Amino acid sequence: MTHSNIKPDDMPSALPGFEDINRYWDTSHGYYSAKILPGQYYVSNNDELIATVLGSCISVCVTDKVAGIGGMNHFMLPIYSREQADSWGSTVISAETRYGNFAMEHMINDVIKHGGVKNRLELKVIGGGRVMDQMTDIGLRNISFVYDYIANERLQLVKEDVGDRYPRKVLFHVKTGKVKVRKLKKVNNSTLLERDSEYLSKLNTQTVGGSVDLF
Repeated sequence: MTHSNIKPDDMPSALPGFEDINRYWDTSHGYYSAKILPGQYYVSNNDELIATVLGSCISVCVTDKVAGIGGMNHFMLPIYSREQADSWGSTVISAETRYGNFAMEHMINDVIKHGGVKNRLELKVIGGGRVMDQMTDIGLRNISFVYDYIANERLQLVKEDVGDRYPRKVLFHVKTGKVKVRKLKKVNNSTLLERDSEYLSKLNTQTVGGSVDLF
């Protein structure tokens, strides 16, 4: 996934609606990269990366290699309902795309809007770890939701790396559809919950094992 260590003079323009996503030059991989937080998604037709860190959350990477467009989301809970919102409280749930049903629909609609074709889309699913022992297995609920969604929408699931007990760092290459997943050592539960609740952009962890490339 490494490209070039020479930084281009200008960052390529983001698609309309995604100008506020945090983007930066990734010196390790030689690409511009967009970093998404819980409740965000990013769609691009540039030769760039999309990055995030997952606990019990799910990210779905979608690619249309013919059209050269792709996207990745990061959602916290499966399906929006008023009962869920009341039980979790406003500090945890603040935007509709923190829910899987909205996150999937918005992302796929934007991919299609910018040239993607539904029957060419390839999806890869990452995350849903049970990283907090004392909590309900939200990760499993997220995994079940996304499998049902993909089946109901007749989308093509090509790879997955879900479950287990580790947080994950994810890098998605838009143009090729390749995904690099690095599992991370278990972190302090309150740190991870705070990250998901307050949209923190960093998770202080150490890596365990090597990276896993999904093709």
